[in-house]
Amino acid sequence: MSVAYDNQLHSARPESSSAGPQTARPHLGFRPDIEGMRAIAVVLVVLSHAGIASLEGGYVGVDVFFVISGFLITTLLFKELDRTGKISLATFYARRATRLLPASTVVLLVTVTASWLWMPATRFKSISLDAIYATFYGINWRLANEGVQYLNADAEPSPLQHFWSLAVEEQFYLVWPLLLLIFALLFGKRRAPVIISLILVVAASLTVSVLQTASSAPWAYFGAHTRAWELAIGAFIAVGAARFAGLPKALAATLTWVGLAAIVVAAFLFTEETPFPGYAAALPVFGAAAIIAGGAAGSPHGVVAILRTWPFQQIGRYSYSWYLWHWPVLMIVPHMLDVEPNIPLNLGLAAGALLLAVASYHLIENPARNQKWAKAKARRGIAVGLALSCLAALVAQVGAMKPPQLAKGDPAVDTTQVVATAADPQAELQRIITASAGTGELPANTTPRVQTARRDKPTYYDVKCHLEYLDTVAPSECAFGDPAGTRTVYLYGDSHAAHWFPAVDAIAKQRGWKLLVRTKSACHAASVAVYSTALKRAYTECPAWRDQVLTEIKQAKPYLVVISSSANDGNPLLNESGGRLKGTAAEIDPKWAAGWTGTIKAIKARGTRIALIQDTPWPGRNVPECLAEHSRKISRCVAPASESVALPERQALVAATVKADGVSVIDPAPWFCVGGSCPSVVGNLLVWRDDDHITTKYATMLAPLLGARLPK
Repeated sequence: MSVAYDNQLHSARPESSSAGPQTARPHLGFRPDIEGMRAIAVVLVVLSHAGIASLEGGYVGVDVFFVISGFLITTLLFKELDRTGKISLATFYARRATRLLPASTVVLLVTVTASWLWMPATRFKSISLDAIYATFYGINWRLANEGVQYLNADAEPSPLQHFWSLAVEEQFYLVWPLLLLIFALLFGKRRAPVIISLILVVAASLTVSVLQTASSAPWAYFGAHTRAWELAIGAFIAVGAARFAGLPKALAATLTWVGLAAIVVAAFLFTEETPFPGYAAALPVFGAAAIIAGGAAGSPHGVVAILRTWPFQQIGRYSYSWYLWHWPVLMIVPHMLDVEPNIPLNLGLAAGALLLAVASYHLIENPARNQKWAKAKARRGIAVGLALSCLAALVAQVGAMKPPQLAKGDPAVDTTQVVATAADPQAELQRIITASAGTGELPANTTPRVQTARRDKPTYYDVKCHLEYLDTVAPSECAFGDPAGTRTVYLYGDSHAAHWFPAVDAIAKQRGWKLLVRTKSACHAASVAVYSTALKRAYTECPAWRDQVLTEIKQAKPYLVVISSSANDGNPLLNESGGRLKGTAAEIDPKWAAGWTGTIKAIKARGTRIALIQDTPWPGRNVPECLAEHSRKISRCVAPASESVALPERQALVAATVKADGVSVIDPAPWFCVGGSCPSVVGNLLVWRDDDHITTKYATMLAPLLGARLPK
């Protein structure tokens, strides 16, 4: 949201033109309805981010801002074209720099500094990179790419995530003024070429938005290519402003009320499950367009009767600054206070962010936009913008080079060595687990390092043998263990099978097995159809890949198939209409068990042994982040065993079902939890890399225990 320009009103005040017949040219003045629209949009966004359940769809406020921005910027460009017969790109970008960058730079600098002081040290490098991308208006592409990486799915949102909408607008306005300048050079003040280009932009961008929302929701949500049509709709209203100003007053007033209703309905009815933007974005976008178009006629009976009132006007004035401040405040202050976020706290923080916005507006935003020295020459404004951007990037880079350090205690026992040399590895491991549950400070020799744990993943990820969400073609080889081994073993499942790779690979090397790995993110090993919460649609890529793999395994007739999958309901079963299946555990669990039966039947062959590793315990939080915040008292990151086993009744049913089919079932819980506690650090080993995947070092340490349970 970067609608920080003076609010201008179109009214049908004819002006003569020496270039041709007299045409109606819009006169520019204040539009109180647009100022009030800003208030509605920012309140929807802020309350949605604060966690108000009934306003889960408040994210549509950003779409309202896109339409407003497209309208106002195009209006200002046309004003300049009508007045001078040309468009000065230098003046345009200087104006944006002086009006947007002072406030946004201050927010960036404060956010980076506050993140260094209070956010988990594990996150600072990522936040500093976000700051650099945000500074140069590319963070939307970074967020889109991060959103399709499964192992990033549990990450807490960046305190700079909201800068994505500013990035979308600036990317659009790198192109749009240049196109208008070209049109002016080729066609003068004729509007037909502009209208045709806008129609093409809307048609192309909306089509891509619909298609990509159905295939890759993160790219659709954050992409400039899928949002361009929303800004173009605003531009289209600006082009036809004179005609809209001539609408009958009653029709214009009705149009504004219908538009407001569309925005409100979208905010209250849409949820996080709504495929968005896609078709759904049309409701708030055309609602916003209707208010602006209808408001051009200046009817006092339209929605302006509400939007011109003092509360709407004041919040609208501070909307840009409030938008900038609210998200970092919501994200950082709970860490600063060491409390869990909740709705009352979030509402208080949102109100505090509004106070910051008022101060920011009067002390930074407004003085900067009216600074005479910078406004006098375009190059000065551009220079100011570049200087501010470079300053923000420099601070972020310096912070990344000097990240916050963690407090550490004395070195702990080398768990891998002790377990490997123990006469009874499991008993020795459980002794270390018990001792670790009461550990005070983070051991100085914690492995892997807490700060880098997020990047700790099995080596075969690096050679693209693990498939992500959108991949469907199984790799042709991906052989590990002993590639020349005479016995073939498969490791099959989702990322919870993948995190067992270090242990299975070590066993395969020891026993001379050829290990073939077939894993895919969030794709359950059971033969079930699931809904992807990340893609916001049926996870069609999963069965397409799974069928290939099951056929391959059946034909290969391997010596052993090791299977594992997440037991959590993060990706629920599909119902008949392709949405989430809802019901009681007694209704749903048998369907999962039947899916496992289907998988076992699909790969079972003479001579093939099958072992199911039940799901590992879940710590219930992002472990490295918890340890980073509580490095002096890591016992706060110990998870209760009673809460760590995901859906125990379902797991028990699945175990009983596959045992009846001759499958060996391995319960790994005793390797993580003892005496009701599941410590996050066992001896010197960090157990989890995030909130559910075990680290490669911990998996490697478990090789002797797992090997003792696998068929010889």
